[in-house]
Amino acid sequence: MLVIHPDECIDCGVCEPECPIEAIIPDTEPEAEKWIELNREYSEKWPVITKIKPALPEAEEYKTVKNKLEQYFSEKPGDGD
Repeated sequence: MLVIHPDECIDCGVCEPECPIEAIIPDTEPEAEKWIELNREYSEKWPVITKIKPALPEAEEYKTVKNKLEQYFSEKPGDGD
């Protein structure tokens, strides 16, 4: 999972079409509020990603899984590099 600090986002919209699973929504949508707060919290705790990495081998099979946050979220960060 990638998080972006909402105060650092410039709302350019470039990330929305680039997200391979269409998980990014505009902050103007009503359901965005929980995501804004989650992004704020974890962007201050987790390391900054500094390198492009290939998608995980199982990425395609998880693409359409619903409620991933409730099922798979971990507060433990990735390595960030």
